[in-house]
Amino acid sequence: MTQALIVIDVQNDFCPGGALAVAGGDAIVPGINALMQEAGCVVLTQDWHPADHSSFASEHPGAAAYDMTEMPYGPQVLWPDHCVRGTRGAAFHPALHTDPADLIIRKGFRRAIDSYSAFFENDRTTPTGLEGYLRNRGITDLVLVGLATDFCVAYSAQDAARLGFDVTVRLDLCRGIDLNGSLAAALEAMRAAGVRLV
Repeated sequence: MTQALIVIDVQNDFCPGGALAVAGGDAIVPGINALMQEAGCVVLTQDWHPADHSSFASEHPGAAAYDMTEMPYGPQVLWPDHCVRGTRGAAFHPALHTDPADLIIRKGFRRAIDSYSAFFENDRTTPTGLEGYLRNRGITDLVLVGLATDFCVAYSAQDAARLGFDVTVRLDLCRGIDLNGSLAAALEAMRAAGVRLV
């Protein structure tokens, strides 16, 4: 089996009622669970922030959620506090089947740098270790689903394509935030990177 299903950040804080809720974020869970049954390898990613993470607007006096700031690694959206490790918000959505997962990758746990991609921190050079795991398993093809289309899914898909994987994003099993046109920009960037959108 050379294909893996990568399930991005299907966590309570990204679902309705959560701190950084994506509209309809919970609606994709049954379809993802069904897809897991066919997958030879399943990887789940989990945003896992310390309570004082530098990407939180609350850590920047005078800043509001969704403001932009400049970090040493480049532009950064300032988010509402979300997915703080060990909290209910950071937990996977209760309806998501986690038992089929071969691997859970936690990201965003370094205070000073955010991490959208399943493969790299936002400096685009610090690896999460996922590439090595997939290579060791002999996996060449990836199917990505999850939250949010225009941030963590898009960054993960582009990085995977850049690393030489064959990448498909199932848009029916993703939902986006669409922050100031970010969804259209992300779809275009993924297409430009050679990602197959279905």
